Amino acid sequence: MTEDLAVRHLSGDRFAIDIRGHTITVDQPVDAGGDDTAPTPTELFVAGLASCVAFYARRYLARHDLSAHGLTVAATYEVGGRPTRVTKISVRITPPADLPTDRRDAFLAVATHCTVHNTLDEPPPVEISCNP
Repeated sequence: MTEDLAVRHLSGDRFAIDIRGHTITVDQPVDAGGDDTAPTPTELFVAGLASCVAFYARRYLARHDLSAHGLTVAATYEVGGRPTRVTKISVRITPPADLPTDRRDAFLAVATHCTVHNTLDEPPPVEISCNP
């Protein structure tokens, strides 16, 4: 399966990302030269991981007829290195309070095997080219 998306320049450091009829924007903080009108691409990258973990966690709960009430996922990250990159990501899942203790390990196992996490564990080749 191949998925497509397109990124369009709007103004300054703002870009629109068109995905399946949805549009989201990215920008840079003011101190980095942007207008801070939207998350940065790096923030969306980490948010993609956290939201994928949340999606898989919620699906686990639904499959076992457990409530997702109170489910949250938070992430922190560090940027550094040469070349500049995300050097560390920490994801913390808060499961619903009524998740049975004997289900926690399976719940965590499913959540940690989301598509984005699997991709980070086994990165695909990335090809960047320029149209004529």
